[in-house]
Amino acid sequence: MKSSNPVLKQWARRNPAPVVTAVPIAGRPPAGNAPDAPVLSLRKDAVPQTAGTAMTLDDVVIRTALALGVAVLAAVLSWALLPVDSQSMGRSYGIAFGAALVALVLALVQSFKRKPVPSLILAYAAFEGIFLGVISSATSNYFSYGVVVQAVAGTMAVFAGVLIAYKLRWIRVTRRFYGFVLAATVGFLILLAGNLLFSLFDDGDGLGLRSGGLGILFGVIGIALGACFLALNFKEVEDGVANGAPREESWLAAFGLVLTLVWIYIEMLNLFTLIGDWDP
Repeated sequence: MKSSNPVLKQWARRNPAPVVTAVPIAGRPPAGNAPDAPVLSLRKDAVPQTAGTAMTLDDVVIRTALALGVAVLAAVLSWALLPVDSQSMGRSYGIAFGAALVALVLALVQSFKRKPVPSLILAYAAFEGIFLGVISSATSNYFSYGVVVQAVAGTMAVFAGVLIAYKLRWIRVTRRFYGFVLAATVGFLILLAGNLLFSLFDDGDGLGLRSGGLGILFGVIGIALGACFLALNFKEVEDGVANGAPREESWLAAFGLVLTLVWIYIEMLNLFTLIGDWDP
């Protein structure tokens, strides 16, 4: 079965399909010029994944739950142990953005690894959780009380909605869909980087992509892109199970899901904060 998923294509290149060879049946001489009757035989260097070593949906669920559990635990601990107040705000923010930088490096290292490394993925989840805990605490205490509950609920709603739509085949992940999502994401990130760059030279508003009505629109677009990446994640899992990917690849699927959910949560947090402060 062919897959349009780039992750599965990369795995297929590292793990070529079994080569079928023809061997004659023992004890049966060829009749005239007729070819030997073949039987199917697999080479020892191209053994397919057995049921005990192939990735299953349960593997993905367990590893995703583990990575998310680490992230949530780190977020709760950082919220409690790194309070964002007048006396410790600088220290808490410094630790949070340091953790975000470490999480980014770990994510990039894992992205360029040939195989998933569980310790890297769990470490990424832990440092990402520290960042999310501090940012969530600051947002809830100083900008919009209760926004964290709204952001968590919104993230769960997007996940459930995309999963249902994917299972009912309302969303079909094709090569064209993948190309569109990739191009839109690159454009989104360029605008985000431009907004950050311009914010360094004015009053902090940059291009206005994180404030007011334009910020709300930009946040909705960011959540929509996150939802599209969820569909790509589901396709990756589906193709991996169907193609008999090795069990270790379930860690890669879990890594992708956690990355996407963190993205959606951050966009939700910003969106609900802007909606609460917006005065049209």
